[in-house]
Amino acid sequence: MQIAERCVAAFHYTLTNEQGEIIDSSAGREPLAYLHGAGNIVLGLEREMTGKSAGDTFNVVVAPEDGYGLHHEGLIQRVPRGAFQGVDVIEPGMQFHANGPNGPMTVTVAAVDEETVSVDGNHPLAGQALHFAIEVVEVREASPEEVMHGHVHGAGGHEH
Repeated sequence: MQIAERCVAAFHYTLTNEQGEIIDSSAGREPLAYLHGAGNIVLGLEREMTGKSAGDTFNVVVAPEDGYGLHHEGLIQRVPRGAFQGVDVIEPGMQFHANGPNGPMTVTVAAVDEETVSVDGNHPLAGQALHFAIEVVEVREASPEEVMHGHVHGAGGHEH
């Protein structure tokens, strides 16, 4: 069976950056399972998964536009340190939840001084090419419930 709309695919992956450093991997864990066509994985990888079968291994480079997007300077803001009431220590790299123009979002502290905190609303991988090494482990038809809910149930997916 080939990966297509309304299929569940499970795969092992290693994600590296341009320098070859490992960012994430399924090594030592269960394979990642997703519902193809539901936007559960980045667009560029999903596109490359189309037509693959269990046992296929391949490498793919996903451009930023098809991954986590381009880096937008407009998503970096300086906010008063007082906006972080109840947080005694604020350091670069810390993440917080904030309300953005399109609803809740995660921001990462980029810099801190005595009066302001610079926060970055970009995804940490925005603007980066994503290098994936993929091994397709399983391909099956999605259940009607999985299609209706838009994600995989059971092993590698959501539990209900």
